[in-house]
Amino acid sequence: MKLSIKLSLLLLPLAVISCKQLGEEILNTTAPSATSEAVIFSNPDLAKGAVDGIKVPMMETNSYRGRWISFYGMNTDSEWYNSSESTSNDNADLCVYDPKPNNSQMNTANNVWAMMYQGIERANLCIRGLRAYGNPTPGSELGYLLGEALTLRAIYYADLVKGWGDVPARFEPIVTETTYLPKSSRDVIYKQILADLAEASTLVPWPNSSTATATTERINKAFVKGLRARVALAASGYSQYPDGIRRSSDPELSVAKLYPIALQECRDVINSGSAKLETTFETLWRNYNKEIIAAGNESLWEIPFDAGRGRVLFTFAVNHATNDQYQQMGSNRGGQAGPLPNVWYDFDEKDQRRNVTCVPYKWGNAVAGKSKQELGAFNRWYFGKYRFEWMNRIVTSSNDDGVNKIYMRYAEILLMAAETANELEGPAAAAPYLKQLRNRAFAAADRPVKVENYVNALTSKQAMFNAIVDENKFEFTGEFERKLALIRWNLLGTNLADAKARMTELKNRTDRYADVPSTVYWKYAADNETIQIYGLNRGETTNPGTGWTAADWTALSDSKIAALYRKDPNTRQFWPIWQVFLDASNGTLKNDYGY
Repeated sequence: MKLSIKLSLLLLPLAVISCKQLGEEILNTTAPSATSEAVIFSNPDLAKGAVDGIKVPMMETNSYRGRWISFYGMNTDSEWYNSSESTSNDNADLCVYDPKPNNSQMNTANNVWAMMYQGIERANLCIRGLRAYGNPTPGSELGYLLGEALTLRAIYYADLVKGWGDVPARFEPIVTETTYLPKSSRDVIYKQILADLAEASTLVPWPNSSTATATTERINKAFVKGLRARVALAASGYSQYPDGIRRSSDPELSVAKLYPIALQECRDVINSGSAKLETTFETLWRNYNKEIIAAGNESLWEIPFDAGRGRVLFTFAVNHATNDQYQQMGSNRGGQAGPLPNVWYDFDEKDQRRNVTCVPYKWGNAVAGKSKQELGAFNRWYFGKYRFEWMNRIVTSSNDDGVNKIYMRYAEILLMAAETANELEGPAAAAPYLKQLRNRAFAAADRPVKVENYVNALTSKQAMFNAIVDENKFEFTGEFERKLALIRWNLLGTNLADAKARMTELKNRTDRYADVPSTVYWKYAADNETIQIYGLNRGETTNPGTGWTAADWTALSDSKIAALYRKDPNTRQFWPIWQVFLDASNGTLKNDYGY
């Protein structure tokens, strides 16, 4: 049964939280007395309630639930906001590298920026209380809760830096003197959360090694180590600074310092045997949509939405035109974003991830309560990883489906291990990790060529790195992790320009896409619900005959292609701080990067 984090947790005896619009919309907290703090953080049940409360800000409408997950990470070389060319509102601005500080989706006092800092303040209170009163030793319940609080704070900070670059660093509860803080170097934040995650990994057990770590909705050692590896790679990678795109100049955050840490963390997870790839890629996503949250499989940690919170399928599922036999949320649910139209053709035809990731159909208007799949538009694909039709329940809420958001899965551990092993030890050391991931992607009969021969031919560091970049695309399209990876590889601008070039070639059926058919044919299977499509594969140009309906498969305009980005992505790697927070910062905050 899914963990429910309910808003009643706001009524914790820990503190009375009141919103004061500070520059970074941090909450002014009426601190508990030493007596009440001692009672709470020396009692495992009360302390657990307080630590659970750290996650509550994620569930708010304008927080992760309806803003961060819905908009961050869009428009890479593999995925985009399906209405990127729209000018009817400023939603697209968030995705096409042209956001404004007064963006109507974001410029509110309860925006995700504020909610991240609210979560940080709650974490700071818990960390202080547990250290002072909980005797948080490894193996103890209060020790686990300290590890969980440290990790949750690291999640908020990792996402703040991912979204905004340099941000205020606040690792102690607010006092009068720290009401207004300027931005800190992201280096300060990275070093602190790397240390915090190192400590947390000594306090939390492996998946299924305790009652708490039996589900993917609680923090476990495999996730902590994986997150530390991800942060290490981001901290040592490229990103935009006010003086240009570069790596950190801090020697403690160099590739030489952090890549060995990331590699060791990944190898610790791999060698632990505490997590594993699902048997097939489709099984992974079917189980996800069925809301199977047992730990020890591929998902390492998920943002745990209650049934009345969370909009992952509402936003990203294969589009449903109306209420039907699979969802009762209303009209036009799902389909806000999808893969770029070239991505289907970039996949190897035998790669089993392709048909799960890229869906060319939608669900049409229901008749007598039932709908059928209908051929979509060539320029508007959907992510097949998210499907109402794979759920075990019918969602009836008009806004929230309650499906968790996978924050990290084991496949990323393998790819980070491959990347760092390649850099430090060479391609032969990276090969086993890449092979493990590709073995899952291809049927047994195809593995000698598609796995063994393919990987064995990657004999230089550059060739292996290029293959890892591609594998990241094929594995994670639709999960919105690609943007951070492209930034830290210093490939954001280059790869997005290449994506426009690819879509132009695809539109014209030239160069890399010269053999892509311009006509597809469709008919219904025997169930009179499932669409069958011929002509999606390269070279499938022969009319399949009677019973098939032909459809044009060329709708991709120059303006749609151009809408992938408006401004140079390398000048807009981060969102601006929203105006409401600048105005309330007492002059301590400002935007960089030309905003």
